[in-house]
Amino acid sequence: MPLDCQTCGACCCNASENLVEGRTDYVPVEPCAPLLSRSDLVRKFVVPGPSGALHLRMTQDGRCHALLGAIGRKVSCGIYHHRPRACRTVQPGDGDCLRARREQGLT
Repeated sequence: MPLDCQTCGACCCNASENLVEGRTDYVPVEPCAPLLSRSDLVRKFVVPGPSGALHLRMTQDGRCHALLGAIGRKVSCGIYHHRPRACRTVQPGDGDCLRARREQGLT
């Protein structure tokens, strides 16, 4: 059965190793990201990291602030068409996808 991103959302969560280290700058927002053309979305979803580099805002439990819904059930992305490159590179069933699914307890 093929993996379905709209019933997963695991890759939209900060890796446990990052959380243990206190890293919340999980998803970088590159300078040419479509997201940066929308000041309303930038205010809501983008924050500077310790080095000043921009990244997506994460909730306290490590989810991307733009992730809507329940992980493993039904999810969507509030910035899908404007999401940064890092979000676009994860593909269903690739190594990043499978690692994230394991960490979230999805098989």
